[in-house]
Amino acid sequence: MTDALVFAGTKEGRILAEYLCSNLGKVTASVATEYGEEILNVISGLNIVHGKRDFQGICELLDQESPRIVVDATHIYACEVTENVKRACEDRKIPYLRILRDTRAAENAVYVDSVKEGAAYLDAGEGNILITTGSKELKEYTAMKNYKERCFARVLSLPQVVTMCDALGFRGSHLIAMQGPFSKEMNAAMLKQVKASYLVTKESGDAGGFEEKCKAAKECGVTLVVIGKPKEEEGISLWEGKRYLAEFFGFTPKQEIALIGIGMGNRDLLTGEALKWIEESDLIIGAKRMTELFEDGEREACHAYLKDEIESCLKSHSHCRKAAILLSGDVGFFSGAKNLTGIFPEARVMPGISSLSYFCSKLPCSWEDVSSVSLHGKKDNVAGILRERGRVFVILGKGDDLQGLCQRLKDCGLENACVSVGENLGYPEEKITRGRAEDFLHTETSLLSVCLLELKEEAVCTCGIGDHAFIRGNVPMTKEEIRSIILSKMKLTRKAVVYDIGAGTGSVSVELARTAFLGEVYAIEEKPEAVELILKNKKKFGTENLFVVPGRAPEVMEDLPGPSHVFIGGSGGNLKEIIEMVLKKNLRAGIVVSAVSLETIGEAFGEMKALEERFGRKTEITALSVAKSKVLGEYHMMMGGNPVYLFESYVL
Repeated sequence: MTDALVFAGTKEGRILAEYLCSNLGKVTASVATEYGEEILNVISGLNIVHGKRDFQGICELLDQESPRIVVDATHIYACEVTENVKRACEDRKIPYLRILRDTRAAENAVYVDSVKEGAAYLDAGEGNILITTGSKELKEYTAMKNYKERCFARVLSLPQVVTMCDALGFRGSHLIAMQGPFSKEMNAAMLKQVKASYLVTKESGDAGGFEEKCKAAKECGVTLVVIGKPKEEEGISLWEGKRYLAEFFGFTPKQEIALIGIGMGNRDLLTGEALKWIEESDLIIGAKRMTELFEDGEREACHAYLKDEIESCLKSHSHCRKAAILLSGDVGFFSGAKNLTGIFPEARVMPGISSLSYFCSKLPCSWEDVSSVSLHGKKDNVAGILRERGRVFVILGKGDDLQGLCQRLKDCGLENACVSVGENLGYPEEKITRGRAEDFLHTETSLLSVCLLELKEEAVCTCGIGDHAFIRGNVPMTKEEIRSIILSKMKLTRKAVVYDIGAGTGSVSVELARTAFLGEVYAIEEKPEAVELILKNKKKFGTENLFVVPGRAPEVMEDLPGPSHVFIGGSGGNLKEIIEMVLKKNLRAGIVVSAVSLETIGEAFGEMKALEERFGRKTEITALSVAKSKVLGEYHMMMGGNPVYLFESYVL
């Protein structure tokens, strides 16, 4: 007794036989030819019988195997076989399952009811013909005048088939004996080779290569002649069949999952590994614009992209053995894959072409020195990154993101930055535009858009902006040499969250923001005149990650995010309270205090000692004295400034 008997001979039959063998004890497959048996021999554990069977032969096979269910996955044109199998199952009360191919109408095609009608249509035309309907009905084409010169037949590479074709007059270069499947490229190459004006096919669904033939015909400008559909049948699709069989036998396959980067949403841009996995999958999961590229009736599709939705899809499709989770672009480039690898640790991860590499190849330009930013749901310090790195690739999130981005660049004095914009990359409506930031202030883009920003002049990368460069007013300012040493003592990271307390003109704040260009700097200042100066200097130096906080510390610090680094240039007599608030927010925050007056020096020293005793923090004290030259008549004299003490408190 066998669990299931599959009448195969088609791609669907092979897939179902393999699916059942991987989950059941005994499965038998019946095929008509030795070649069919050869194709199925790779399936481990499958019992294969071959030979053409009439109704009586099918009955004998059913009696011999006594299957619990019969799966009919024969060709849609094998009507007689289907009728015999169905009748034999009804007589024996064996459950019968008919699997049908997905079929759909082709564009710009001529449909005929029969091969004879098709031959008559072709006989009235001119030009060569590639016939891909097999060898059984080739005789109908011999009624055409000049058929030996015009017709090229593609048939199976079996000796008896070649002999039969030769007897009909199809020989030499007019006989192509090959076994499929045939890709679009292979079909197109054959059409060009034989200089075809027509391609004759049957509507055999995607598993029969119908879609590849349609695409090749369209690409080559060839008329597609479709021999009409067989009679309408009742049945279910391949993926519905898998669900039915899993429920019928009560098994749950072990799922294999792959996270696949599909690039720009064009099948031609997928890696061979990724395309092979998708074509072998029972289930594809992703946004609708991604899954519809592969929805051909052979696999189920779930429209989901949030991790909870994806988990739910996999659970509700437990009958699916192989699943492909589709992700746009590359899995390692602003991809949802990083949230899924932890949930599915055993999943295969397959890269795709990122929007960055694709876009730069189209410009064309290299991209090894390009920084990347995504504006999906967030606002990065793009101007700061551009100043620091010189080239920035931006994934835009909304249609008006480019306008806002370019306005921000203009506000930061970068209106002349070079901007290249890519819309709908990889799609037929792909569009690439170039200009300067100020050219795009009123430009709306599609939702699938990116841009590359470039500065032609290199920016100064060291700290210590000249004092003359700042807008100063009457507010005291930390001099450039002192600022340089303060920054070295701060030991900033690029993503640091920094407080500059008593920010004055904002000279230290600006330097902090330019150094921690991926982080955030909060300039806290209570004097209104100084607040205005900080805002002006922020705009002048284009530090979008600098945020001005008017008010007195520590009160205004309450709602700020916890700092990783703190500089205190002016405490207003609240040094102890300010440090307490900092440590309340982050006990490990690095603290640097500058002091000039003896009173502040004494207060700062006392607080550093207290931090050592209470928390075991380390203290370093540095005294700085800077002298700068000044011309007096014919002489250059060195003029010394007030000594500055820097107190650094940190945790090892």
